[in-house]
Amino acid sequence: MKKIIALLIAAMFVLTGFAALAENGTLTMCTNAAFPPYEFYDEDGNATGIDVEIAKAIGAKLGYDVEIVDIEFAQCIPGVQSGKYDFAAAGMTVTEERQQMVQFTDTYATGIQVIIAPEDAAFESLDDIVDANGSVKVGVQMGTTGDLYTTWDYEDEGKGTVDRYANGAAAVQALLAGKVDCVVIDNEPAKNFVAQNEGLKILDTAYTVEDYAMAFAKDSAIYDDFNAALNELIADGTVQAIIDKFIPAE
Repeated sequence: MKKIIALLIAAMFVLTGFAALAENGTLTMCTNAAFPPYEFYDEDGNATGIDVEIAKAIGAKLGYDVEIVDIEFAQCIPGVQSGKYDFAAAGMTVTEERQQMVQFTDTYATGIQVIIAPEDAAFESLDDIVDANGSVKVGVQMGTTGDLYTTWDYEDEGKGTVDRYANGAAAVQALLAGKVDCVVIDNEPAKNFVAQNEGLKILDTAYTVEDYAMAFAKDSAIYDDFNAALNELIADGTVQAIIDKFIPAE
């Protein structure tokens, strides 16, 4: 009997949460809007980008407005876990560690982590820097997979240090100032940073390839409907059209 009562209470909690969400009519999406072309501010100061437009398209399909909340990337998963935000979309890679904390939608985009280096750099990989200098100093955006992978591959192995910054732009400025040897970040933002800052290049060798998805609390009442809508928009070409808008075919 106690077990049945507990299950009924849990069900009522979920349904009540869903009802409150539906009544409000707004889903809150947390992101770090310094990761173009996935999320950034346009000339009018409005948040835009691949993640923003896909999320709003899903919201429109389900009958919700989507409110964008700009926070530090490292706070996105804790914010979703605590229920402060309905979901996170921030060029976020699916990893086993993150899957312990949140549930991810199906993948909607593929990201490539690359290395930004000084234009006159002779090295072609982080290992080249280690071989030449005995260690490497890498700049990353805090909490990203660039942070995770370089920490595991170099800092934890005693091959270097990882300097963590609030956003990619700050990491790139550290590189320009000579504070780090290179920056590891997603390929598309890397293109923007290199285009905006003279004296930098992207190395030919990719650091890693990864899948992007949106993150929800494990008990999210909207998750199933949201993920189903995402798959419908993938199937009808809407998601690819949004990606092509921000990443034109070369």
